[in-house]
Amino acid sequence: MKRAHATTIVAVRRRGQVAVAGDGQVTVGDVVMKQRASKVRRLYHDQVICGFAGAVADALTLFDKFEQHLERHQGNLLRAAVGLSKEWRTDKYLRHLEAMLIAASGDRLLLLSGDGEVIEPDENDGVAAIGSGGPYAHAAAQALLENTDLDSAEIARRALEIAARLCIYTNDSITVETLAPRDAAPAAHALSAP
Repeated sequence: MKRAHATTIVAVRRRGQVAVAGDGQVTVGDVVMKQRASKVRRLYHDQVICGFAGAVADALTLFDKFEQHLERHQGNLLRAAVGLSKEWRTDKYLRHLEAMLIAASGDRLLLLSGDGEVIEPDENDGVAAIGSGGPYAHAAAQALLENTDLDSAEIARRALEIAARLCIYTNDSITVETLAPRDAAPAAHALSAP
């Protein structure tokens, strides 16, 4: 049986605010099984936003494991990410999981993979993207960062809209979660193209 896959996630940081956006399409082989899946969720008392691309069941397992590491490390994103990556790479069961994660807190943006990689984008970049439409979303977000004054949530949403026009595994049913600078409350936005 073919496995269900979820596809494009993009994260953007601008002026202290971070936004993580994901499309809603779940694909099994060449069939769209669901169009409004939520691939972005809040973890650790709403202080961390995490998005996944890859096999859905695998990603949900990783979300649970990641939340355990966040609890163990009192919300320290980097320590939790390193702990998860180490366990993901070495555990007999976890190392076969097929997914990638983007995780963001108020001060960090990280990309995690099953190869044990924990990658933080360059400070002047402020963009991370994963999944089949990731390269398109990354390029679009970078261009919008450099050429507009839009906020991070709008850049993430527009970048996914552009990726959806190019990648057959990405749709325009977009969910955006944001973390505002430390002194403001977090916000969530469910956005869909008309």
